[in-house]
This record gives sequence, C-alpha cells and structure tokens, in this order.
Amino acid sequence: FDPLTIESKKAATVVLMLNSPEEEILAKACEAIYRFALKGEENKATLLELGAVEPLTKLLTHEDKIVKRNATMIFGILSSNSDVKKLLRELDVMNSVIALLAPEEEVVIHEFASLCLANMSAEYTSKVQIFEHGGLEPLVRLLSSPDPDVKKNSIECIYNLVQMKSAENRKLFHEQEVEKCLVALLGSENDGTKIAASQAISAMCENSGSKEFFNHQGIPQLIQLLKSDNEEVREAATLALANLTTCNPVNANAAAEADGIDPLINILSSKRDGAIASAATVLTNMAMQEALRVNIQNHDIMRALINPLRSANTVVQSKAALTIAATACDVEARTELRNAGGLEPLVELLRSKNDEVRRHASWAVMVCASDELMATELCSFGALDILEEVNLSVSRKNKFSEAAYNKLLNNHLPLKYSQTGHLSSSNIISDGFYDYGRINPGAKLLPLKDLCLQEPSGLRAVILVNSKSSDVSPPPSTEDKSSDIGYGRTVSSSSSLRRASKEKARKSSYHFSAGFGSPTEEKSEPSSGRNTALSRSATKEKGLRKVRGKKEEEKVKEEEDVTTVAKGIGEGSPDKEWFPPSDPDFSVYVYEVTRSVLPITNIKEQIEALAEYVAEKMGGKIPKEKLQDFSWELHISELKFQLKSNVVPIGQIKKGIFYHRALLFKALADKIGIGCSLVRGEYGRAWNEVKLMNESQKGVTGVLPPPEVYIVDLMFQPGRLIKIRSREADLYRFL
Repeated sequence: FDPLTIESKKAATVVLMLNSPEEEILAKACEAIYRFALKGEENKATLLELGAVEPLTKLLTHEDKIVKRNATMIFGILSSNSDVKKLLRELDVMNSVIALLAPEEEVVIHEFASLCLANMSAEYTSKVQIFEHGGLEPLVRLLSSPDPDVKKNSIECIYNLVQMKSAENRKLFHEQEVEKCLVALLGSENDGTKIAASQAISAMCENSGSKEFFNHQGIPQLIQLLKSDNEEVREAATLALANLTTCNPVNANAAAEADGIDPLINILSSKRDGAIASAATVLTNMAMQEALRVNIQNHDIMRALINPLRSANTVVQSKAALTIAATACDVEARTELRNAGGLEPLVELLRSKNDEVRRHASWAVMVCASDELMATELCSFGALDILEEVNLSVSRKNKFSEAAYNKLLNNHLPLKYSQTGHLSSSNIISDGFYDYGRINPGAKLLPLKDLCLQEPSGLRAVILVNSKSSDVSPPPSTEDKSSDIGYGRTVSSSSSLRRASKEKARKSSYHFSAGFGSPTEEKSEPSSGRNTALSRSATKEKGLRKVRGKKEEEKVKEEEDVTTVAKGIGEGSPDKEWFPPSDPDFSVYVYEVTRSVLPITNIKEQIEALAEYVAEKMGGKIPKEKLQDFSWELHISELKFQLKSNVVPIGQIKKGIFYHRALLFKALADKIGIGCSLVRGEYGRAWNEVKLMNESQKGVTGVLPPPEVYIVDLMFQPGRLIKIRSREADLYRFL
C-alpha cells in the first residue's frame, strides 16, 4: 500500500490515531497531543473528554522507545489536572509509571515519570499506591541523578510521601537513608533542587530520629542557604530550620553555633511573608535558652521586629509578637523595644480579629509590662483599655489577655488604685506612687510629671509617696553625707541638717514615746528639798519655753520643707531629666519606723505600733463626734497654695483624714515588710486590712483555716484592730 500523508487540525482525530497499530503514527500522535496539552488546563480537560487517557496508559509499556517516551511525557503534563489524576487512580497505572523509573530507562523518561508521581503524590490515595508498589526505593535512587529536573521531581514526590503523620513509613524512609541524600542535595547548583530538598527536610522533621540526624548534617547547610540570592531558596531553608528547632533545644543551639542568628534577623526584612514568619519562629525557639537569648538581643532584634509587627499578614504578626514575648525578658531588651517604637504597633495587635495574633500580642504585652515604666508607656498607648474591652467578650478573651490586664495594673499601681480602689498586700507601693483619686474605667490617668507641672486648682489634691531625694535639692557637703539606714539612698543636706538637729534635741531634752519620736518633757528631780518650789517653778518656766521653742522650730521646719518641695515641684525643664519632688519628712518616717517598728517581733504589735505612729503624724486621735471639726481641708488647700501645685507629698500632710492615713500606713508597711491591703471607700473613706492567724492556732500542725482579716483603725482609736465577720456591718460600724 502506498504511503498516505494526512494533515489533521482536530484533536479528536489525533486521539483516534492512538489506537493505530503503527509505531510511527503513534509516536507522531503522542507528540502532537503533548504540544496540545502544554498550552493550558483547558486543553487537558479537552483530552480527558475525548477519551485520550485510557489508550495513552497502554502506550506506557509499548515496545517502541519513542512511543513510550512520548506517552510518558504526556502523562507528566496531564497529571497536574485533578480529574486526570482521579481517572489514573481508577485505571491503576501506578505500577506502570513506577516501572519507568528503572535505571535502564533514559533520562527524559525519568524526568516525566517522576513528574507524574510528584503530581499524583499530592493526594492521600496515590501516596498509598506509591508505597504499595515499591515506589520509594527508585525515587530515592533518582536523588543521585545527574539531571536537576529528575532530582527536583523526585524530591517533591518524597516530600509529599513524608507527610503521611505513619511510624512504619518513617522507618522505611530512615532505612533508605533519605536524610543523607537530602543533605547532599542542599549543595546542588540548581535552586529548584535546593528548594525541594529543604521542603522535604521540613516534612521529615515529624520523625525525631530525622531531627537528630540533621543536627550536625543539614543545619549548617541550611544556614548557608539563608544567604542565597534566591528568595524562594531562603524561604524554604528558613521553614526547614523552623521545623527542626521547634521543641528541640539541641537543634536550636546548633543553628546558633552555625552563625545563624545574623542571617535569620536579616530575613525579618524579607519581602516574603513565609520567610519572615519562619525566621521569627527559629529566633523564638532559640530564645528559650538564656545564653542564646542574650546573643539574639545583641543583634538588635527589637528594631528588626518593628516591620513584622506592622505587617498585614496575620501569621507574620503572630510570630513577631511571640518573638517579642520570648526576647523581652529583661529591662534592657524592653527599653530597646520602646526606643525603637515597638510598643505602639504591639498594642495595636491587641485589637486583631485573629485569635492567635491577639493571644500572642497579649503574651508579649504581659512580658513587657514587667516594670512600672513600661507598664505606664503601654497604658499611654491604650493597652489597658483595649484589654479591658477584649476581656469583656467571651469569644475574644484568653488567658493571656486577662494576665496582661492584671500585669499592667499591678505594675502601674497609681492607675490600679484609681480604677479599682484596691491594692492587695502583694501590690508594693514604691517611690513615685501617687493617689489621684477615683477615675472611671477608660479614663486617662495623667503621668506624675504632667500633674506636677500643672497649676493648683479646685480639684482633689494628688498625694505623692516618695522617699527619694530630688535632683533639685542642694548637693550634700563633704561634712554632711548621711544616708537612710537600710535603704542606701542619700538624703539632701537640708534634710540631714534638720534630722541632725532633731536627734540632738531629742537626746538632750526628749525621749521617744512608744519608739515614735513624740517629744515628751523629761521629769527632773530637785537637787534638794529646800529648793523644791523654786526648782519646780524654774522647771515649769523652762518647760514652757521649750514647748514654745519647739513649736516655733517645727513651724520654721515645715515652712522650710514646703519651700524645698515647692521648688522641686515647680522646677522642670524639657532638656533635663525629671525627678519626682522630694519628701524629706516621709524619708524621716521611713527611717524612724525602720528603727522602731521593724525590730518588733510580734506582727500584731508591729501593726498596732505603726498605726499609732501614722495617726500621730497625721494629726493624732480624732473622736468621732469631733470629726467634723477636724479642719484637714483647709490644711491641704494651704499646702497646695504653698507648693503651687495639686501634687502634695504625703510627708507634708500634718492633718490627714481616712484616705491620707490609710495611704501612709500602706506605704510605710510596705517599706518594712508588713503585709496589708489598701481599700478605697466612698466619701473620702479608705482603710487598711491585715491578716492575722488566730492565737489559738499558733503551733498547730496540719491543715489550718485561713487567717482572720482585720481593719486597722487609724482615726478614732489608733492601733485598734477590728475583726471582720460581716464585711458590710463591720465597715459600717467602723466608718
């Protein structure tokens, strides 16, 4: 029969030619179908509809090498279509495709057969079929192929197979020494091969044995890939490191030893979100070890995390916040974060609608709020208000948001007391605390500096607690360098001189009443009976002069103190570091109670003694019926006028009502280690509560009932402890 040349422009006609017995026609038909399939997904679907798949499967085992090669190339392309993959599984062609991986087959067949398996292995059923037909061994063998495309396809298929969560399969991979092959492929010149090998390593991290293998063989190579010019390579390597170091301190340490910290921090400025998220994860895993955390902090990690915090990608936001939670564990790191401008974007993440972002941001805020300065700064950006709103929502709140809210309040005690009206015994009042009064939830509390620089007004006085000396006080002379015993802080020269004169006067003419320094006239015995009347008269006159002199001395002292404090409050320069105004009298209070109350061994007697001391300094005992005659308001107004400020140091208050006395008691109690709470009531009332064990329970072993709670009386019978049985009734009776 004479040769017949046919030219066809219809795919259907070419598909019919696949059933021809002639090898040349089959080869040309397959070549035409291959070019047609390369043009797009629509053409692949057309070939499926025309019934091309089934006759092509028969050609995979054809005796003619060209026909077999062309048919294999077609399946490498068609297998990316999900409907084609489904039909191939039904036709059970897996054994035929795996057979094409045999060593004797040419490289082109290896390339497209491995591509077909890589496409099909994305689905679970195909993975099972590959394992059942022994596909793993030839795939591993192809990892050493000289062709980069063969390597890439084989690695991708192995990557998909590794993701089956089976112990038997992981053992099989280990026996085939897949890890060793993958490490070797990380050094390939082909970027695609590097990416596929990194992805496969990421998947193999599910196996603890594989993680251990990559500790010394794999991690150093992956660190080198972080410096690649190809961003996809860097992203794949970073993901592998993230999986290798998660829950594995040994691998995290190995990554640091391979000089991985610097390139990881550089990747935080990458354009690829996946790379940034993975790099943050590795740094977080490293930071679990203190030595590595310090090393990370030395690489300016806080500044590098600012842009990730501002990312629009929720995964990046979440990982960046978690890295801050892991690295901001000391004051220096938190200061760097604040100076870099990281607090504001971190606080904004608390508003996120993503649960993980909100949880990790809350965690980071909780860590950052570990000191008062940071807590104050976070509150200025609205962290407390946002967390309060979040915690009101059952669906949005989490344990970290609640913990962060409490941490902020506990490290910003002025705000906590203003908002909640309660400080527990664990809330220790430190220097710089101020009582602004009650504020509503959500209202802003101005910083102490701003309040000090305001002019006096009709608003309630802000009570300041500060035993530190101010920088505006005159420097101590070389002859007068005294310091508070047990506190190690230098007192201003004027305060020292006043204290020295007091001590001298006390030693010569006075003694401490109950150890508090109350001046009481010493009794002197007459020298003889004949001069008794004269001596008594002289003594009386002398005593009156001393009392008058003492009152004048105290008046002058108070005026000096007020002048000194007013100078401290009024002076402020934006170019100069600002310090709270000093309170020399409160410094003396701390010194005196440290010397006279702290040594008392019985806690109940300590509380009683401190209560008597506080009452004495605040105007003494005030009977209930004379409470209205106690002109403390005028006294406070005069202080505000003299100080030219609404801020009044607590030591300057000599006529104090409930809330003044309760604050002073709490401040002094915290200085000497007496546990007590501070509670704000209505109408200017406030009180302290202490817990004491029942006397009958002392020395008893076993489970004991909780200690009894008492209110400390500082007004009517200073030192009296009122046991709380029915809270409302006892408070009503006391107040």
